[in-house]
Amino acid sequence: MPMSQALLPEFDHEMANTRKALERVPEDRFGWKPHDKSMTLGRLATHVAELTGWVLPTLESESFDWEQRPAALLAPKTAASRAKILELFDKNVATARAAIGGASDAQLMVLWSLLAGGRTIFSMPRIAVLRSMVMNHTIHHRGQLAVYLRLNDVPVPALYGPSADEQA
Repeated sequence: MPMSQALLPEFDHEMANTRKALERVPEDRFGWKPHDKSMTLGRLATHVAELTGWVLPTLESESFDWEQRPAALLAPKTAASRAKILELFDKNVATARAAIGGASDAQLMVLWSLLAGGRTIFSMPRIAVLRSMVMNHTIHHRGQLAVYLRLNDVPVPALYGPSADEQA
């Protein structure tokens, strides 16, 4: 079985769970944050929606230099509404899924590097970048989002089994 086909069921499962969390983001609390060092709820939800947008550039290049990023990536953005967050998420997930599904094992094993001003931060096969910097990163921030929901008295969706709000 090609690696891409082994990855897609996990990708689909995690993205479906992520969408359930994003669907609950309360628009009237976009500016809320639990701590001065934390992202706002709206920014965090937007970031979660953005993350799968990294799949295509990862598969189409062999590196990314953070310090040479385009102006569009310099300032963190917050979507204007939950509907816009879901629209961005759905678009990125569809593009990412198609790219992963079309990737060959050879393409997934190409070494990819994250750079900062030409200095290598890390290098790993693209498949590892997809798992760590996209999927695991999404799961990490989805966990933060679940805490934000809890702290705002928004029912947390069941993700890997029942939540305290959705008992079986």
